[in-house]
Amino acid sequence: MRTGEPLPALGDVLAALGTGVWHWDTASGEVTVDAVAAGLLGLPAEPATLTEAQVRARFHPVDWNEITGIIQLAVAEGTLAEVRIRIMDDQNNVVRVARSRSKPSYEPERKAYVLTGTLQEVTEPTPGTPAARSAVTGDWRRSREAFLLDAGRALAEARSTQEVLRVAANLSMPGFTPDGLAVFGVEGDRLTIIGHHGHEPGADSAFYMPLDTDYPAAEVVRTGRAVYLSSPEEYKARYPLTWPLAQRFGRQSWAFLPLTASGRTMGAWLAAFAYPVAFTPDERSVLTTVARMLAQALSRAGTAETEKELTEGLQRTMMPKLGPGIPGMDVTARYVPTGGGLQVGGDWYDVIPLPQGASGTTSGGGRFALVIGDVQGHDVRAAGLMGQLRIALRAYASEGHRPDAVLARASRFLHGIGEDSADLRFATCLYAEVDPATGVLEVARAGHPEPVIRMDDGTVLTRPTAGGLPLGIDPDADYPTTRLILESGETMLICTDGLIETGGHDLESGWQRLREILERHHGTQEELADSLVQAVHGPSSHHTTGPLADRREDDIALLLLTRQGAACGCGAEETAPPPVRRTALTVAQAEPERVSVARQQLRELLHDWDSPDQVDSAVLLLSEVLTNVLVHTDSDALLLAEVTDGGDGRRIRIEVTDSGDDLPHPRRPGELASSGRGLLLIELLAHTWGVAPRGRGKSIWFELYEPRNGDGPG
Repeated sequence: MRTGEPLPALGDVLAALGTGVWHWDTASGEVTVDAVAAGLLGLPAEPATLTEAQVRARFHPVDWNEITGIIQLAVAEGTLAEVRIRIMDDQNNVVRVARSRSKPSYEPERKAYVLTGTLQEVTEPTPGTPAARSAVTGDWRRSREAFLLDAGRALAEARSTQEVLRVAANLSMPGFTPDGLAVFGVEGDRLTIIGHHGHEPGADSAFYMPLDTDYPAAEVVRTGRAVYLSSPEEYKARYPLTWPLAQRFGRQSWAFLPLTASGRTMGAWLAAFAYPVAFTPDERSVLTTVARMLAQALSRAGTAETEKELTEGLQRTMMPKLGPGIPGMDVTARYVPTGGGLQVGGDWYDVIPLPQGASGTTSGGGRFALVIGDVQGHDVRAAGLMGQLRIALRAYASEGHRPDAVLARASRFLHGIGEDSADLRFATCLYAEVDPATGVLEVARAGHPEPVIRMDDGTVLTRPTAGGLPLGIDPDADYPTTRLILESGETMLICTDGLIETGGHDLESGWQRLREILERHHGTQEELADSLVQAVHGPSSHHTTGPLADRREDDIALLLLTRQGAACGCGAEETAPPPVRRTALTVAQAEPERVSVARQQLRELLHDWDSPDQVDSAVLLLSEVLTNVLVHTDSDALLLAEVTDGGDGRRIRIEVTDSGDDLPHPRRPGELASSGRGLLLIELLAHTWGVAPRGRGKSIWFELYEPRNGDGPG
């Protein structure tokens, strides 16, 4: 071409260079190609308008999917889209490899991508060369897909920000792996470093940069677009002011990518390389995908950590500190949230110092109350009601009211809160007033599980206590008080139903699981609390799933109260008395069903008795004596059962006292008589027995001796 002649047409120039032109509109689904592009696709060498399906049939399936991803990446970054495409024939054989370059755009109104690009045949690079690494074909593509799957799985499993950063630092990308990583966050209008890898310790100690700084990471956060710097010269030319920050690390290439979650740029990710990287569209696609997964993982971890911090803050606020030690007593508490969400619920416990002379007593200071309860629900409202109810209970107790009055007032308070709300809630509660000097417990219960006593020899008894309705149901409900005595070395356990029923258990099977832990324990009280929680909430609990496995798990709260003694594990130095097990129970005339409770108490007291026949005999005789009191007198029956060891073997003494004046005497009932056989049974089955008159009333007692060396009853 001579000087001054007009330039040839663009199409002629491209045709002379073997370069075709194509246009694709995703809204219409049509692809327009010129003659050269049609020939490269294996079609007649003439301009044509094709459907997406016709073009897709000429491409390798993997390459077609690659084109879609690269177009979206190019639009997001405002760069060219470049991809290698394998052209297939009708027999699915690769006939040539073409390279396409285009400048795509996105039209939001039509929700369509529109692009015009070139298509040119290229030769396949030799394996092992730098060009081979950038090809979107063959092993590289398979390695990349496997890497992204592994990276996605590892990031999805990370539970904290530090775990996410550790996973990101250990990512080994196919063909190009950065040796320096940094994750930048945003605090207000400043850029900070969340974590880094491959830099000397302390590199982030003074990093606190305004977002308007001429720094790649700050620009990425401001614009939401990635920045790729392939050489130190390019870095220095584009960011001369902040180049010294990167110069001292000796890297050769840098990629700064936005961390975007839920449409918000939350930070930036820096991948620095010790060797030059061209950042081809394929490499940019991998980096962009990793950045997206990293942003999602950091977002999840941040949300989880925020929820955990909120949960711990609520727990610290709502759960009391046990404070200094109580003379003669040890108190241990645990709270374990097992639900989802914010991990907060309605379970709580409290230890309340009581004013001098509380409950109408004249004893000095040192008295305190133990409170444990559970507000219905596992949400923020339950936690809020729990906080209000806890404050109310503490106020009523501090005023010096008796346990029954404290719960009655608390029930009216909770009922009054719910009157104006469509979401009515109730709460179970157990309130125990403790006198450390005497070990006397005054217990009132509102629909809550009963307390459990672990004796100094490991025997576990469920202490029956009178109770009323859960708080908040009836503002006029009564809550009778039961008096118990905690002997030296004994431990009382009170807990919410989550400790019993977690793992799909009901009350019966759940108590049996806890009983085994209590009976086998030989460590400190703190270790006992941990063992109880681990038994129902630890790894071993999965092997003891109960019959109600589909039941939702509940929060766990527990309190342990030990009266110091030789076997309490608290280090008290005092001479232990002979081992004694003792239980006392009142059976009222209006409560004949408590006879069965008395039988269960006796069986628990004799849980390790050598002779099962003697246990059955003792239970039978107890039933006879209690029934005689209820049938032949107008008074209540008081049961006292004791197991002692005098050195020559254990014996059980059972005594039932009533206020009747008539002394029982043996009779000879006829064959059809319905009564009169009680004393005959006692004479036959007991080793010794007797009747003792009292100042007002009488008591009938009997004893059984545990057989030794296989001996039967004497």
